[in-house]
Amino acid sequence: MYDELYRRVPDHPQLTRKAGAHERREAVLRQVALLEPLLRPNGSFLEIGPGDCALSFEVAKIVRDVYGVDVSDVITRTLSPPSNFHLTLSDGCSIPLPPGSIDVAYSNQLMEHLHPDDARTQLENIHRVLAPGGRYVCVTPNRLTGPHDISRSFDRSARGFHLKEYTASELERLFLDVGFSSVSIYALVKGRRVRLPSKIVALEETLLGASPFRLRRALTDRLPFRALLDNVVVATK
Repeated sequence: MYDELYRRVPDHPQLTRKAGAHERREAVLRQVALLEPLLRPNGSFLEIGPGDCALSFEVAKIVRDVYGVDVSDVITRTLSPPSNFHLTLSDGCSIPLPPGSIDVAYSNQLMEHLHPDDARTQLENIHRVLAPGGRYVCVTPNRLTGPHDISRSFDRSARGFHLKEYTASELERLFLDVGFSSVSIYALVKGRRVRLPSKIVALEETLLGASPFRLRRALTDRLPFRALLDNVVVATK
């Protein structure tokens, strides 16, 4: 699907990202800051849906091996990757890497694009390739602050490219059900991870979920609700 999209839309932003290079660089560095406490020089890192691979290339300066798994290589064909970076194509659910081979896996703004059944299958495959004690860092928009796709302009639920948006509590239950041993929920405060008590997040989400839509949107557009609903979830195998 994405190969066809890029063929039909050659000026797609993913293919013409030279504009706004400074902003893109800043975004990459913020993600590195999020991940760096988990990275080790002799470790391995997997990014699912790396896009232009800018983050993976940056992480390649820190760890021994970096793997990218994506559904298309159109964006990366003209790039010159570092020697310790490896790109693998998949069907969007499979993770074609050996079991137990990855220390840290990461996805950003990806899970919401998958059908719920496919998302679960992908999670099971991520769990399979993680080493014991390995971490999966998942960043995905919170349903209670959305919708976060084009349908935000005309609907109260995601009906565009986002097939399902999740609350942090839903993610926690799903990850544990797939087999992860523990799940931590974080907020990003001035670029730093702040761990949140799961029960507090669940209470906040329950109260917001029971609120009228207009009130919920007004509240989640403001601090502290917005910061508490970042949906930065770290699952440990």
